[in-house]
Amino acid sequence: MVALSLPLTELRQRYHDQKAQCLAHLHAPGGPPIRPLLQRLALLVDAQLTALRHATGLPPEVAIVAVGGYGRCQLFPYSDVDVLLLVPQDCTPLRPALEAFVGACWDTGLEIGSSVRTVAECLALARQDVTAQTSMLEARHIDGHRQCFDQLMAQLPETLQPQEFFLAKHLELRQRHTKFENTPYALEPNCKEAPGGLRDLQTIIWVAKAAGLGSNWHELAHHGILTALEAQQLERNETTLFQIRARLHAVAGRHEDRLLFDLQTAVAHSLGLQSHTPPGQTYPVRASEVLMRRYYWAAKAVMQLQQIVLLNIQERLHPSQAAPIPINDWFADKNGLLDVRDDALYQRQPQAILHTFLTLQTHPGLRDASARTLRALYNARDHMNAPWRRDPANRATFMHILQQPSGITHALRLMNATSVLGRYLWSFRRIVGKMQHDLFHVYTVDQHTLMVLRNMRRFFMPEFVHEYPLCSELASQWAQPWLLYLAALFHDIGKGRGGDHSTVGAIEVRRFARQHHLARADAELVEFLVREHLRMSTVAQKQDTNDPAVVQAFADCVGTPERLTGLYLLTVADIRGTSPKVWSAWKGKLLSDLYHATLRMLGGQALQGQALTQARQHQAQVLLRQAGLPADSAQLLWNTLEAGYFLRHEPADIAWHARQLYLHVGSPSPIVRARPSLAGEGVQVLVYAPDGNDLFARICGYFDQMGLSILHARIYTSPHGHALDTFQVVAPQLSIEERELSALVQAGLPPALAAETPLPEPVRRPPSRRARSFPMPPHVSLQPDEKAQRWLLHISATDRAGLLYSIARVLARHGLSVQLAKVMTLGDRVEDSFLVEGPQLQHTIRQLDLEKELVHMLTVGA
Repeated sequence: MVALSLPLTELRQRYHDQKAQCLAHLHAPGGPPIRPLLQRLALLVDAQLTALRHATGLPPEVAIVAVGGYGRCQLFPYSDVDVLLLVPQDCTPLRPALEAFVGACWDTGLEIGSSVRTVAECLALARQDVTAQTSMLEARHIDGHRQCFDQLMAQLPETLQPQEFFLAKHLELRQRHTKFENTPYALEPNCKEAPGGLRDLQTIIWVAKAAGLGSNWHELAHHGILTALEAQQLERNETTLFQIRARLHAVAGRHEDRLLFDLQTAVAHSLGLQSHTPPGQTYPVRASEVLMRRYYWAAKAVMQLQQIVLLNIQERLHPSQAAPIPINDWFADKNGLLDVRDDALYQRQPQAILHTFLTLQTHPGLRDASARTLRALYNARDHMNAPWRRDPANRATFMHILQQPSGITHALRLMNATSVLGRYLWSFRRIVGKMQHDLFHVYTVDQHTLMVLRNMRRFFMPEFVHEYPLCSELASQWAQPWLLYLAALFHDIGKGRGGDHSTVGAIEVRRFARQHHLARADAELVEFLVREHLRMSTVAQKQDTNDPAVVQAFADCVGTPERLTGLYLLTVADIRGTSPKVWSAWKGKLLSDLYHATLRMLGGQALQGQALTQARQHQAQVLLRQAGLPADSAQLLWNTLEAGYFLRHEPADIAWHARQLYLHVGSPSPIVRARPSLAGEGVQVLVYAPDGNDLFARICGYFDQMGLSILHARIYTSPHGHALDTFQVVAPQLSIEERELSALVQAGLPPALAAETPLPEPVRRPPSRRARSFPMPPHVSLQPDEKAQRWLLHISATDRAGLLYSIARVLARHGLSVQLAKVMTLGDRVEDSFLVEGPQLQHTIRQLDLEKELVHMLTVGA
């Protein structure tokens, strides 16, 4: 109480000295445990605020409340000090005292973030703003009017809707992860906000507290959300992150949550870590590398466990009423999640471990693994040993995973996140969390490898043609994509071992090929790509490719057009996987020029990349001539279309489009044509119209009003601003011939598209009995393309009549244009994907608003 009479200068000096004593422990190895130290920093601020209250004469009817991290009593050295000043209804007479108090805080070295509110204002804000609601969840009374604080905490639960709160925090988490490329493995990670960072752990506690399931790890274990081992693991990894963040603040001398290169060594030394040379190794491991490996392993464990915990909380909040649908003796489909049918499956049948990921790939309705499956994988790590790796059945399964037509990126990323990939490919384990000390890589070696694999996979996906036009055309001619995936997986696997990593990688992939019984020609191709994966970039950027001798030497090294094409694709994927800032149009031109020049040297055709486009155009021209049209009748239309259009449509559809539109290219009015479906059910509808944000919604709205169901939609928007869309629709409610239906659509759809009236409300129709009895929780995912100009929106939900139109109305309301739609119905469940663009998506708040509105629509309308 002596501090009450101290002047502000002495209060400032005392606070500075006491804080310096705390920080001294963070500059030297050892020191007290981190949790009590963070608590001590918070209590130090408590004492300062209390002293300042008396020194400035702040009336006792004002309650001083700690919120946010400060409220948790986990105050990092230079973190924000968030303070809520809780006042009576009329605070006008208190304003001079409040201003004096806040000013004194800053004058004495407390950089507080303050807000002044009444209890009613706090509760109103909590109902409107989930961030404010979250902050108040962690409120802690410091001094002043206790009854006012107790009133707030007693009424705060009334503002909480646990299910809505969970949804909001889960969407925030996913958006934050997307911002960081869904990986903890950046070379300069943000230890608070990045995936696997402290914010992930805080999110778990927030949603658990809101759901009444506990406010710490042991309470979550008591409620059955965690096992005792998982609680212990989370607490241990949280402590590691606490240590790193606290020492990062101390070393930087400011609020800094990024483990920047120039701070990593000092942080490592403050933790007692030193550079050393491991036994059997000729080069030293830096202290900073030891630190970062420790951070990456902690962040990876947090990512694994937070997914398990959040899925368990979601299941507690949204208990599934439907019994899992068996897939086979090992797995079941639990509302779109792959669920093990026995918790001890992997202990009894270690071969089932790899089959987990193969099953996810081969069942399109499965979007991810359930909490039970993730937990079983987490507990099966000891069974992924040398005999397991050598098992011929497991080797065959791994090859099947690589050779699947879809789901490669998701499967391998999930394998890495669950530690399965590194335990199966022991050489890959050595690059997990491995830093790269150069000027252009921004990811660890394993994360860069998976980014390259993702880029390679995108070459084979029509929705990414706009990103990689030449690569997509070349990939469309490649017979065995898995060979390129394998090359991407091994191209940097030799890093960190000393010597040329390309040579080491070639040795590793040769061993892999022998163990997995690859054909000799395939093995030699992959080994060549891994060994030479840097050569094309070096020649294109550092040598004079106008010199025929340079091109000839490169052609002699490559040898065949197939190797050249594979090397070009791997080079583009590799460069674009180093950093978002490394790739440029100029580098792309250098590589494509070298590719074409070398192809000519090898006796190939310079325009070979356009072969599939030209082949489909030629087949369509044959069909057009058979229909009596001139050979060049389609050229005007085709000149307005990109390669992506021809890659997405079959020759018969291309010819039909050309036949209907060759006289209407660039028409300002909608052109609609319909015909009985070639598939034998329903009608196929062609819509050609100037693009607009609500065009897709108006088309779907017309079908909804007419009682027509959309089975399939193929959306294409030309560079000239015209949409060329094809829909496969059926009329389950109408007794009408397909030709009559075609005529009806052709007559009715154009005026519906030309109308300037507001979009009509969806027609309400009762869902099926199964959908009513076993609704599945909706799932919405929004991911950017490489330049964050277009976004992939994926929706899983219970099917219902007019669902696609309801989705389209939401997209139109947010001003989004649909560039591509992929609609898939699996019984009573839909899996729809859209490629969308619009200025709203450049703002994170608008992204969250879109996702929330979609989830609300899918939930309320179900």
